[in-house]
Amino acid sequence: MALAPAVLPAPAPIGALTVGVTDAGLALIAFGADRDAAQRAASRLGEPLLADPAACAAATAAARAQLGEYLAGERRCFDLPLDWRLTSGAPQRVLRALWETVPYGATVTYGELAACGGLGRGHTAARGVGAIMGSNPLPVVVPCHRVLAADGIGGFGGGLRTKEWLLALEGVLTGTLPMPW
Repeated sequence: MALAPAVLPAPAPIGALTVGVTDAGLALIAFGADRDAAQRAASRLGEPLLADPAACAAATAAARAQLGEYLAGERRCFDLPLDWRLTSGAPQRVLRALWETVPYGATVTYGELAACGGLGRGHTAARGVGAIMGSNPLPVVVPCHRVLAADGIGGFGGGLRTKEWLLALEGVLTGTLPMPW
């Protein structure tokens, strides 16, 4: 088994996505052209990083195609097998709850996802979900951009402009967000 990396061009403000696929499925999505993220993921998985460009292209074709369709507004649901091995325990439980319960065009608050993912209720649980979203190895496909703060948009590992763009793509945001000042 190996991790096959590829870089997918993406519209601004995203620019590019790095994907990594194993025999088990899509294991990594990183913002930007980030071969180092693919190497770190391969190391964590205990697998070599595939270097053959033709083999990488073949292994990542479905992931690149589905992400490209989504970013072009032509796909609402991913049907890729996912390799969840870069998460475990409570983070995996919360990410799976997000994957299974928050569809395209819908949102959930950090607190609601904490309760759904078995972390409990309250400020501490919601903050825990924030940390889990920040460590999500499969952003966009496991849609952490759909997780919002109770009083606003919240943060995002790909940057606030990227989160806003993804939410606008899905019809959640229809105009510009009010500025905090």
